[in-house]
Amino acid sequence: MKKMILCLAVFCLTIAQVNAAEKASKNIVETAVAAGSFNTLAAALKAGGLVDALSSEGPFTVFAPTDEAFAKLPDGTLEDLLKPENKAKLVSILKYHVVSGAVPASKVVKIKEAKTIGGKSVTVKAGKSVHINKAKVIKADIHTSNGIIHVVDTVLIP
Repeated sequence: MKKMILCLAVFCLTIAQVNAAEKASKNIVETAVAAGSFNTLAAALKAGGLVDALSSEGPFTVFAPTDEAFAKLPDGTLEDLLKPENKAKLVSILKYHVVSGAVPASKVVKIKEAKTIGGKSVTVKAGKSVHINKAKVIKADIHTSNGIIHVVDTVLIP
C-alpha cells in the first residue's frame, strides 16, 4: 500500500512538473500574443523592432500594459508613437517596461526601485496592491520560457 501511495505521489508530481513546463514553453512575446489582451503591446514591439530581443533567451521581467492601458493614453499619442519617425521615443517607452532578469512578485514587493533595460529606474510601492510608478500590477507572475510578465493597468512613461 505504501508503495502504491508513493508511486501515485511521484506520478502526480511528474504531471505537475510537465504542466508547469508546458505553461512556460512560450517566450514573453508569444505568451503576450496568445493572451489576447496585449495586441497593442505586440504591435508596438513590432513597430519598435523589439520582438526578437524579447524573444531571446533573457531572462527578462516585463511590466506589460494591457490594451486598456494603452487606450488610456491621450488621443493620438499611440498613433504618433507608432509612426516610423518616432521609433526612438517608442523604443525608449517600451524599454522602460522591461527589467533584466526574472523578478517574481515575491521579490518585486521587497524592492523600492528597479533599473530598466532603457537605463532609467521605475519606483516600486507595495502595500495592499503593488504599483510600478503609478501603474497598478493587476496580475503577477506569468512565467514564460525567458522570463516573467507582470500585467499593469497603465503605460509607463519615462
